[in-house]
Amino acid sequence: MKIVTLTSQKIAVFCYRIFIVMCFILLQGCISGGPYAPVADRNQRPKVTSGFHIVKPGETLYSIAAHYGWDYRALANANNILPPYTIYPRQRILFEQSKIKSVVKKKEPKVIKQTTVVNKTKSEPVKKTTGKLNTKKVSSVANLRWQWPVSGKVVSQFTTKGKVNKGIDIEAKLGQPVSSAAEGKVIYAGSSPLGYGKLIIIEHNSKYLSTYGHIKSLAVKEGDRVKMGQKIAELGSNGSAKAILHFEIRHKNKGKPVNPLKYLPK
Repeated sequence: MKIVTLTSQKIAVFCYRIFIVMCFILLQGCISGGPYAPVADRNQRPKVTSGFHIVKPGETLYSIAAHYGWDYRALANANNILPPYTIYPRQRILFEQSKIKSVVKKKEPKVIKQTTVVNKTKSEPVKKTTGKLNTKKVSSVANLRWQWPVSGKVVSQFTTKGKVNKGIDIEAKLGQPVSSAAEGKVIYAGSSPLGYGKLIIIEHNSKYLSTYGHIKSLAVKEGDRVKMGQKIAELGSNGSAKAILHFEIRHKNKGKPVNPLKYLPK
C-alpha cells in the first residue's frame, strides 16, 4: 500500500510539472507574438505620394510600383503610360497627381510654339481637316512620314481643356480598314484598359508611339513590323451606333499625348 501511495504522488508531481511547462510555453508564445506582429507590418511599404523616381537600367514599371507601394496600373495612369507599360532609363516617374498636372502645364507653351511654326509652313489652317480626309496624302513631321489611319470625318479634336481628349476621333464606316499612320513595330494588340475596346499601339521610333482604339478585329499581332498605310485592323463601334476610330500620337519617353493634327497631312 505504501508503494502505491508513493507512485501516485510521483505521478501527481510529474503531471504538475508538465502543466507548469505547458503554461510557460503558452505564455512565451503570447509574449513573443506581440513583438513579431509589428515586424510584419513594418515590411509592408506605405504608398509614396510625393516626389519622383528616375528609372534605372533594368527596372520595370511593375518593380517600381511595388517598391513605392503603388498598383502598377494606377502608377501607369498617373504618368500617362499605356500598355504594355514600357519605361526607359532616365525617365521620370511621378508619384503625386498635382505635380503631374503642374509639369504638363509648364511644358504646354513649347507645344504651342511648335504649332505656330508648323502652321506657317502650311497654306491651310487646321480647322479644315474636319471634313473628308484624303488618306493617301503624306506629311513628314518629327523625322517620320505620316498618313491618315482611316478615311472619314474628324468629329472630335485634341484638347487638354474641359472635356479632355488625348487624341482625335474619326467617324467612318463599320468594318472599314484601319492603316498604320507611320512605319513601325506593333508593341500592343489587345483589349484596352481605357475603354477603347480593342487597342493597337505602334512604336515608330525612339520618340513616338501611335494608338488606335475602337477596333473591331485585329490584322496584326505584337512584334509585327508594319509599313505606313498597311492595314492593321478593321474599325469597330465606340459603343454607339457610329463607327469611330480614336487615334493618338504620344511622346514615347514622356508618355505625353500630342495633337495628331500637327503631324498628319492637311
